[in-house]
Amino acid sequence: METSIELKGTSLGNGSLGNGTSLGNGASLGNLNFRGFSLIGKKVFVTGASRGIGRACALTLAAAGADIAVGASPTGTERAESVCDEIREMGRTAHAYAFDISSPTDVASMCTRIEDELEGIDVLVNNAGVTRDGLFRKMDRAAWDTVINTNLSSVFDVTQRFIEPMASRGWGRVINISSIVGRIGNFGQTNYAAAKAGLIGFTKALAREYARKGVTVNAIAPGFVRTRMLDGVPEKALQSVLAVTPLGRFAEPMEIGASALYLASPAASFVTGHVLDINGGMAM
Repeated sequence: METSIELKGTSLGNGSLGNGTSLGNGASLGNLNFRGFSLIGKKVFVTGASRGIGRACALTLAAAGADIAVGASPTGTERAESVCDEIREMGRTAHAYAFDISSPTDVASMCTRIEDELEGIDVLVNNAGVTRDGLFRKMDRAAWDTVINTNLSSVFDVTQRFIEPMASRGWGRVINISSIVGRIGNFGQTNYAAAKAGLIGFTKALAREYARKGVTVNAIAPGFVRTRMLDGVPEKALQSVLAVTPLGRFAEPMEIGASALYLASPAASFVTGHVLDINGGMAM
């Protein structure tokens, strides 16, 4: 049975998504009919969803009909509630969950709450991440552990909690947000590169384990995206990035959200173990 969802007047860029929800500067998608992209009846958990890429994923999947669990750090509680308000304006259900994703104890507690309140998760988007950049010779173990625990080990904890119930139901999606840095490395980011490259290996191995159980596992490797992570980057460095990006611009968060929608949707049912590069041609 073919499914479709109408997003009338929807702008995923310099306008609104659903009921006036802004996602930043970008091109309007106008009136679209997403055949095979409907997520009506699905329940989604997005980690690190209070802003940036995570927010864009949460809003885009909600626009496709999903109910959303919005994960955030303890300092992002207010922003997470704001994202929930935007989702509720679309007529979807949304709950905010603030926790320390690098703490297995916190993760276990929050996953229990999510299971109780949403009665299961169909789509998991592992997006939470931090940076602690610095030259390797100057990097201390705390900077290494913080990035590895938050960006990689947390994915083990969260995914292990939700993937077996997906397999039991015979349908599920796991989408891991990696990075171009996990593909090609980056100066001063050995910890971040290790975590994001590890996420790619994790994705491919897990995809093999669950392919026959109706669960697909894929990754998205964004290039440089207009989020707060670019705020502290010197202008000269940003111009250097643009110079080696064939499309000559940075990505918008909504472009990552749209890619997550594809991988989460029935349209991507034959895609697993794949890494979707969204980097403007910076790495081909």
